[in-house]
Amino acid sequence: MELKPIRPFEPISTTTFPKGSNWIAQIKWDGVRILTYYDGANTRLINRRLNNRTLQYPELHQTQDYCDLNSVILDGEMIALKNGKPSFYEIMRRDGVRNTRNMSLVQRQVKVNYMIFDVLFADGEWVTSKPLEQRQQLLQSVIKPSELVQIVPNYPSAEELFKVAEQFQLEGIVIKDLSSTYAIGGKDKRWQKRKLFKDLIATVGGVTFRDGTVNALLLGLYDDQQRLLYIGHAGTGKLSQQDWRQITSITNTLEISHSPFANIPQRSKGTMWLRPALTVKVQYLEWTEAGTLRHPSIQSFVDANPKDCIFDQS
Repeated sequence: MELKPIRPFEPISTTTFPKGSNWIAQIKWDGVRILTYYDGANTRLINRRLNNRTLQYPELHQTQDYCDLNSVILDGEMIALKNGKPSFYEIMRRDGVRNTRNMSLVQRQVKVNYMIFDVLFADGEWVTSKPLEQRQQLLQSVIKPSELVQIVPNYPSAEELFKVAEQFQLEGIVIKDLSSTYAIGGKDKRWQKRKLFKDLIATVGGVTFRDGTVNALLLGLYDDQQRLLYIGHAGTGKLSQQDWRQITSITNTLEISHSPFANIPQRSKGTMWLRPALTVKVQYLEWTEAGTLRHPSIQSFVDANPKDCIFDQS
């Protein structure tokens, strides 16, 4: 039978650590949430927004090479390492491939690892109603770890793991209740996350140029009235010169005659206004009193619905 894609269980943000022996902590990988669906004949890889990513990760197509189940849904994070650390920019290079012609080249350039942390369906039966502890025991018995595929390990102390994440400048940690069932499409405090840095997905409402090439993006988020509000501009981050040239080449297809923002951007002179279509992951230090981001840094372009770029992304 064909397994219908579902929206995964999400953690909520926290600034404290829950206490008790029923809580475990895991590293939060700076990658792409990917669920594997194997129906006994075919494998599909689907991201958290229900977009198909089977093309992008051919290494994972032979599910039985790494999982001893006749049908399964696995939940995990696809990551790419750079200098020994997960790099969101690198995984986006792979995740952004849209045709088979480019796939073999990018596959050689960007090696991936699939970090599995949950199982939802096993040999024809849903296991989401079982506690996390039992689901993890099932994972241990059916997953065959390799250089490509790993089971995300548990740690008993969230405080100590967070210190390790700080030391190695990782994204953060996730804290989970071992008694938690898996809430499809849910988000609650049985899973919590604490990040070392803040980030969000924003849409682009305008660009500025230097010597004919885009050098900064004007960023926006939608409020609860569906108004696009300017939250700042960014021209630094991890984008390469080739990325900036590619942005420049598509601006004419998105250009509009007026600002798409409901408020007035701080930077508007020399701006080309764009139809909100491009979306980017942005790291930032904090929000200013003026409602803009302090020290925003562009991490990568992402495949997201601009209307999902809202203020509440916890």
